Amino acid sequence: MLSRVASSIYWVNRHIERAENYARFIEVNLNLSLDLPRGTVEQWEPLVATTGDHEIFVARYGKATKETVLHFLVADAENPNSILSCLLGARENARSVKAIISSEMWEQINRFYLLVRDAVTRGMSHHDLHAFLAEVKSASHLLWGITDATMSHGEGWHFARLGRLLERADKTSRILDVKYFILLPTADEVGTPFDIIQWSDLLKSASALEMYYKRYGRIAPDDVAAFLILEPTFPRAIRYCLIKAEDSLHAISGSERGSYQNLAEKRLGRLRAELDFVDIEDCVTRGLHEFVDHFQARLNQVGEAIFETFFAPRRVHHTKSITEGQ
Repeated sequence: MLSRVASSIYWVNRHIERAENYARFIEVNLNLSLDLPRGTVEQWEPLVATTGDHEIFVARYGKATKETVLHFLVADAENPNSILSCLLGARENARSVKAIISSEMWEQINRFYLLVRDAVTRGMSHHDLHAFLAEVKSASHLLWGITDATMSHGEGWHFARLGRLLERADKTSRILDVKYFILLPTADEVGTPFDIIQWSDLLKSASALEMYYKRYGRIAPDDVAAFLILEPTFPRAIRYCLIKAEDSLHAISGSERGSYQNLAEKRLGRLRAELDFVDIEDCVTRGLHEFVDHFQARLNQVGEAIFETFFAPRRVHHTKSITEGQ
């Protein structure tokens, strides 16, 4: 497969997953804001900080309000990570590989983009926003189902899954950071009904509440962190994402699991192996925010290695022939 084709398929799925997860970020903050005690000031600037776009936001908007943050994360065409920009990027990448992906995939990506574009053009009231965020998540889920059902599970499909799962692992860690680092209650609030509601909203934002209850039965902060980071069977848990992403990377390279042929496999394999032996109590004691920061830096290194291994242009060296110049 040509590197530009592989890159486009990979980034279609990273962009779509990013858009879905931005919808989840906004949704969890909206729900947490609704549950705040009367008189408590809503927090919107931390949401921008959690997405990693704080410097860009401050340079363009200055003060963080609900309106400015929502516009920046949803509708700002100059923010490369807004939901609108992500869908535009996904659509343009998909357009360049229409001959490789299925027609059903292209049609769904195009419908998804038009859904977001039209919603942004109309403007969204507070009530419309909840419905819009639900539609973004549903459209993303539908695309992955269509991809799984209509695309041959060869290299292209594995690049699609690799991009989606790496993006998901990063964003699940950031969803967790929203609550644990930014909204961590005082010691007096831990275990209160308000604290439990916040953790429940966090699990809902990752579509994890029901599966969490089946696993643990009651809400406890350490258990929520363990589930979202270490659970090997839940599709939005970080460890699950890395396990399946590593499977796809080996399928692309043709190497055996437990070995590596390139830097991308080495870095991803090492990061996945570290999670196999993580103790959540040690993470919490050391600082979960610090753990998440470290994980995100390591995951960025995996992304850089994937680019260098599969997508980066290669310089062609020409050897002079014996008779050249004679």
